[in-house]
Amino acid sequence: MCGIAGIYGPGAGNEPLLRRMGDRLHHRGPDAGAVWSDAGAGIGLSHRRLAIVDLSPHGAQPMASASGRFVICFNGEIYNHRQIRAELEAVGAAPEGGWRGHSDTETLLEGIAHWGLEATIAKAVGMFALALWDRAERRLFLVRDRFGEKPLYYGWVGRDLVFASELKAITGVPGFAAEIDREALAAFASRTNVPAPLSIYRGIFKLPPATILRIEGSPAPLTRPPAVGTRGEGLSLHAYWSYPQVVGAGIADRFTDETEALDAVEQSLRTAIADQAVADVPVGAFLSGGFDSSTVVALYQQVSGARVKTYSIGFTEEGYDEAPHARAVAAHLGTEHHEMYVSADEALAVLPSLPTMYDEPFADSSQIPTFLVSRFARSDVTVALTGDGGDELFGGYNRHVIGPAMWDKLSALPPGLRALGQPLANLPQRWFELLVRSGGKGAGAARIAKGLKVATSARSPLDVYASFIDEWAFEPCPVLGATKPAPAALSVAGASPAELMMLSDALGYLPDDILAKVDRASMAVSLETRVPFLDHRVAEVAARVPVGMKIADGRGKLPIRRILDRHVPRALTDRPKAGFGIPVGEWLRGPLKGWADDLLSEDRLRREGLFDVDAVRKRYAAHQSGHRDSTPALWAILMFEAWREAQTAAVGAAA
Repeated sequence: MCGIAGIYGPGAGNEPLLRRMGDRLHHRGPDAGAVWSDAGAGIGLSHRRLAIVDLSPHGAQPMASASGRFVICFNGEIYNHRQIRAELEAVGAAPEGGWRGHSDTETLLEGIAHWGLEATIAKAVGMFALALWDRAERRLFLVRDRFGEKPLYYGWVGRDLVFASELKAITGVPGFAAEIDREALAAFASRTNVPAPLSIYRGIFKLPPATILRIEGSPAPLTRPPAVGTRGEGLSLHAYWSYPQVVGAGIADRFTDETEALDAVEQSLRTAIADQAVADVPVGAFLSGGFDSSTVVALYQQVSGARVKTYSIGFTEEGYDEAPHARAVAAHLGTEHHEMYVSADEALAVLPSLPTMYDEPFADSSQIPTFLVSRFARSDVTVALTGDGGDELFGGYNRHVIGPAMWDKLSALPPGLRALGQPLANLPQRWFELLVRSGGKGAGAARIAKGLKVATSARSPLDVYASFIDEWAFEPCPVLGATKPAPAALSVAGASPAELMMLSDALGYLPDDILAKVDRASMAVSLETRVPFLDHRVAEVAARVPVGMKIADGRGKLPIRRILDRHVPRALTDRPKAGFGIPVGEWLRGPLKGWADDLLSEDRLRREGLFDVDAVRKRYAAHQSGHRDSTPALWAILMFEAWREAQTAAVGAAA
């Protein structure tokens, strides 16, 4: 795993600047760093290396192909690089004079030299973000992996197109204009992350997953991100893989036998884990005791020739401690288990580092325990397998169960009958607050109010889905001068409402929240995380499993539950989904109240002029009084304010 950065344009020959960009990514690659530039061609690359495969200098980057035509700056892992190398050798395409080393980077380069970029990426199983320079055609290619495990930002600073694994390498370029994109801020307030292709900064974009950006000549700077399918002068963006197409193909070729489906899922996952367990450094796995991580660890222990190292953290806060469950699973599987308990004070001590860790506002509060378990594991291993991705592939979120059930009931009602709820849905908020006070159940009252609004407004399953992921659903956008993002338009022939919701999560929530969270938290301590569920071969098998085999009787993720039953007694794992959380909502009324009071003060918010002060203060007051739990919505605004404060301080220090 590594950090990459670069410049395309007149400033590309500034090697000291390229080195500074790389130095800002030192945490992603503490083992080595180097730059390469061709000022005449207007291209410069910077690389920071975390050595995982081929620890020798033969794996160093930026790396040129044997022919010298291609130069690559690569972040990620190609798990099947040995098979690709053998295929190159079989067709006589090994580099003349022999291979320099055994790195996947060299294999990828020679594959590109022989088959071309897109054909080689199609063969590759892995996670990656890369920059490839074609010296013959004078073209730059930026590429991101299929599900978006690895990040890649790009945009213009003056006349130069700049790119990097993290924003901090771009914001340090002289002339960078730190203009906040209000549409991105509105999306963040609603979804608690900044969704691709936006970034928090106007004119800086995230490369979408599964796409290739080609740049040549002198493309004009863009103020808005290009749409996939753009083919303009000097710049084109297209998708090389489509998860919606994978889902459509799976629907057209359903499994009909449940045992066959479970066997296929288990075998594909076992293969992915075996491939991802290979490294030239110590490897372990996160273990929360939930279905996903327990399944990964169970299969990992089977394919491993030694006891697997597993890591979990526990909390002293009542209702948030999953460590005993992880401990029981580890004992049954016989792993070498490592456990650490964290106090509330230790968790809160992470808070000041979050703005620089995530570079742009990010408000999934499980970012804190994810960082803590990453730091704990890094003391012993350099690579850790995780259980992320199972929810999106197999229907593991409550919205995948509740959302389709809501839509089934709503779609069965005549429009006229649904419209009868409109007067109730439009009642002033104070009526619902009265209901809260009289009944003493704020969450129940909020669900009633929201349910009425969904019933009267939803026109599709994705409208119902949007109500689950929007923290300001059915309320005006809290960002002044901006609008909330509209639900994505998705259509796959034969897809059920649950499958459309799972697909929406895989295309949005997964890369923008889950994978961004794990990448930044783990790379902050130079730990590489690998995600077996997101091997695209696993996803292709999962797409063939009918929704009735994934979700039934009010429970989701049935294939993973039943595969895990083959390896771990159900009594150790059969419990409600807990997530990986901390009691942020309670802390906002307790140890974090003074911090939150300051960041959400009326004077501060009015002075900044970004948020609807009355709306934000009303949500905050309701949360503090216990009338309404607004933890995610408030955490988002707090994370923005903390990030903005840190950015202002950084600019002041640099002045």
